[in-house]
Amino acid sequence: MARISEGQVMPRVERMEIDLALAIEMTNAAKAKAKEINAPMSIAVLDAGANLLSFQRMDGAELAGPNLAVDKAYTSVTNRIDTGDLRARIAPDGDLPGMNANGNGRYIAFAGGIPCWDGDRVVGAIGVSGGSWEEDQICAEAGIEIFKRACNA
Repeated sequence: MARISEGQVMPRVERMEIDLALAIEMTNAAKAKAKEINAPMSIAVLDAGANLLSFQRMDGAELAGPNLAVDKAYTSVTNRIDTGDLRARIAPDGDLPGMNANGNGRYIAFAGGIPCWDGDRVVGAIGVSGGSWEEDQICAEAGIEIFKRACNA
């Protein structure tokens, strides 16, 4: 193990974090896309520790949406995967059969949950629920675009 000798400075590691302001921007972007496509949604953004930072439920959104949105984000951040990519993997012939039965039922295997990557590290996730597979995904992608812009700022 290398040691830092006297007078040397330990290199600083900088990592992106999702704060409340960014989380709100992400949920607002997803909500704007949902309004554009006329699909009332529930939208959640979680941090790297799977803690809820921002949540919005649009008027007229489905009753199951709040739980599903949070759980889609939870699945994405804890498993570092887009929830839409899990469908084939949890099938009996997939490489993760039965995974969705784990995690006290919180793991969701349909579109709308996307992790936020900072290099090789997941620093949060967005989850969206209330529309079709495609509608949930495009609204989540709208939120992810805000995250990507913040990373490149």
